[in-house]
Amino acid sequence: MLAVDWGERRIGLAVSDPGGVIATGLPTLVVRGAEAAVAGVAAAAREHEAERIVVGLPLLMSGAKGAAAEAALAFARSVAERTGLPVETYDERLTTAMAQRRLHEAGVRTGAAKARVDQGAAVALLESYLRRAAGR
Repeated sequence: MLAVDWGERRIGLAVSDPGGVIATGLPTLVVRGAEAAVAGVAAAAREHEAERIVVGLPLLMSGAKGAAAEAALAFARSVAERTGLPVETYDERLTTAMAQRRLHEAGVRTGAAKARVDQGAAVALLESYLRRAAGR
């Protein structure tokens, strides 16, 4: 499974092990246009033999969909069309904050490590998704 922390500038990626237990971060993609972003995610899905893709849905804290969520939904549709894989969205609220906290605890300054924050957010997203799927 491939997790995608979609953003207008960078896309964080993470992949799970075949058993769906461990989430591992992949290099963050720098976005250079919508088509290139979709192609980059499709390439990562092929490279890591993903059977499913989960795209983070940046809901507002109230749970409502704002402009960013609508853009993420459009991106998810494009990825599904490009890859032919099942693509679903998953609530990503607070994954960036979780990633920043983890990096801070590891002594990494997050202001200079935005790509690592996006990667960490994708890992947090995938961990949450896998826990839910396993009923934990």
